[in-house]
Formats: sequence, C-alpha cells, structure tokens
Amino acid sequence: MRPIRRGDRGRAVTEIRAVLVGLSLLPAGGPPGADEFEAETERAVRAFQQDRGLSVDGQVGPETWRALDAARWHLGARTLYQAIPDPLIGEDVRTLQERLLEMGYDVGRADGVYGARTARAVAQFQREVGLSPDGACGPHTMNALRRLGRKVVGGRPTLLRESDAFRQSGPNLVGKVIVIDPGHDPFDPGFVVQDGTARWTEADLAYDLAARLEGRLAAAGMRVHLTRGPAPAAPLADLTRADLANELGGDLLISLHIDGHANPEADGVATYHYGTANGVTSSVGERLAGLVQREIVVRTGLRNCQTHAKTWELLRLTRMPAVRVDVGYLTSPTDRARLIDPRFRDRVVDAVVAAVQRMYFPVEEDVPTGSIDVSELRAMVAAGAATRD
Repeated sequence: MRPIRRGDRGRAVTEIRAVLVGLSLLPAGGPPGADEFEAETERAVRAFQQDRGLSVDGQVGPETWRALDAARWHLGARTLYQAIPDPLIGEDVRTLQERLLEMGYDVGRADGVYGARTARAVAQFQREVGLSPDGACGPHTMNALRRLGRKVVGGRPTLLRESDAFRQSGPNLVGKVIVIDPGHDPFDPGFVVQDGTARWTEADLAYDLAARLEGRLAAAGMRVHLTRGPAPAAPLADLTRADLANELGGDLLISLHIDGHANPEADGVATYHYGTANGVTSSVGERLAGLVQREIVVRTGLRNCQTHAKTWELLRLTRMPAVRVDVGYLTSPTDRARLIDPRFRDRVVDAVVAAVQRMYFPVEEDVPTGSIDVSELRAMVAAGAATRD
C-alpha cells in the first residue's frame, strides 16, 4: 500500500477523515471537497499518530491505516468474542484488555487482538461474577465490568508475571532464544546516503549489525534467529516479522535500525519498547530498552536520545519482550563516520550483548553499565563446553 499523503484524493481519504471526525480530531462536515487530504487532515493524522504511539509523519501508511481502522470501535459498541482464523481487532479490544489487566487478569499484552488468552481471561472474570463463562464480552459482561472497581493500576500484574519468568529462567544465557530483526530489506532500504562512489543504506548496515550480534550471542550460548537474510526473496512487513518471532518462541526480540533526518545535525541513539499513552507497558521490555540504551551510550559515546514507548506492531504483537534500537543517524556526518567503521559496529554489538546478559541478572544483582567484558562470556561458554566434552 502506497502511503496516503497531502494532496491525495479519493474514497480512502474520505474514510480517513470520517474516522478522524469520530475521534474529534477533525470538525464534522469539513470543507468543500472533503475527499482531499489537505493540511488540516495531515495535522489530524499527526495528532492521531502521536496519541497512538506511532511514527509521526502525517502520512497514512499500512500501520497507521490499520490503527485508524481499529479506532472505529469503542468498548460496548459490539459483542467481542474469539474468532478463528481472523480475530477481532480494535480499540474496544485493547480497552477491554487494559481493564482486565487493571483488575488482575492475565490477558498478556494489551495488543488489541481478541485471541485465546483474552477469551480465557474474560471467561475467568465471568466465572467469578456468576456469569456463563463463554469467553465473549457482550452486554451482561459489560454491565459487570462497569459495576466493579479497579483492583490495581499501571499493569502491575504483567510486570510481576514477566519479571518472575525471567527470574526463574536464571542468569545463564545458554539455551535461551533470541530473535534479531535487521530493519528494512533491499526492497525497502530505509535511509540511503550517497557520497561519490560510496553508498550506504540502513538495510545493509542493520543486517551487518544483526549478523555480528548473531555471532556474539551464539558464542555466549544463546539460540539465535534472524528474521531475514541479506537478500530476502520478498519484502517483509513488521506483521510478518512479529508472526515469525512468535512462531520461533523467542524469549526476547531486538530490532536493529539506523535513523535519519532532513537536518544533518540530528544524531544519537534511541531505543523503543511497547507502551501506550495511558501507562500500559511491557515492563520487561521497558527494562531491556533502558539497559540497551545505557550500554550503547557508555560504550560508543553516541548522543543519548533516551528510551520511548511506542505501539508499533513489531513491539505490540510479539509475545516476548521486544525493543527496537535506532543506532545513530545515517544522515549525520558524525554518526555516519562511526557507523561505517566495523570496529564501531563491534562496540555497538558488545553493548547489546552486555544488556541482554544484564536482563537475566536479578535486579538486586545487577552490575554497573559498561562493566561486563563480553569476551569473558564467550570464554566461559567455551570452557563449559570443553569440560562437558
């Protein structure tokens, strides 16, 4: 789908404007020729993207389109149930999931998808309030939800479940499964910079980082999967990458990107985790994002652009803690000079490995940022293998 942007006309623009009007981001009625994507519509799209934790570009690409389509639904407007193979998706589902999380029920992540886990949580709630536990959220279940107050706030049950799973798995990396996602691909290379005969793309640099990270983590004993190779046969959407990570049963997912901007002064590293504007978050993902961010800043000297909550599909739809790292700006002469240096990319990779190791340490046994010697992790794994042999 080509992004819909300012100047476009047609039925799709009319549908976009109708959703934005329903969300009170555009006035009802609209100007003459309301099928045009004009400046007011672009501002409303940007406001929607900002509120939903999406990339704020003012264009309606596939991910923003799906978010707009989901936003049509408000909790109570329809009966919700587990549909197979095409599950119900919408803001109403996400609102229900967040309410159940606040009441202490395990729906997993509030991803807006009415799957088996959400249906089980609804059935458990129905059973406890004396309703027929059919796992569907209709008028009677809605009335019961409205009558009951919140037990907890801020997604605390999710934090406890995720943290407990990591604590029980132990600090050793051997046998743990990680999925590494090299951002973009040759069909969509991301940011591209040409300097004379030299040409660098986000896709190529991200894959090089991923391949180096794969080697380091495998040497530390982890089972590592990449979502793509250097030359995939077809484009890979984030939905496809999320599905693949779920099928692989990863314990963690790390997506690697390089940033860019029209202003060459923009530089630095930023890390993203799943989270919404009202405070619902992947708590373990948030911790991983913080560790990755701090390790990269300390070990490379890149400007600290902080960690941020986003609802990108790759972060929202994966069933494991997931982060996306934007390692420097390809459009920045300073960052680019670093990124094209293999030794610098090795330092970035060592930082991510150190962050992954710290994820599996109990919080009370964490170590200072920059203190882990990644080569020692590989040596310990090699020594253990030699002892077993």
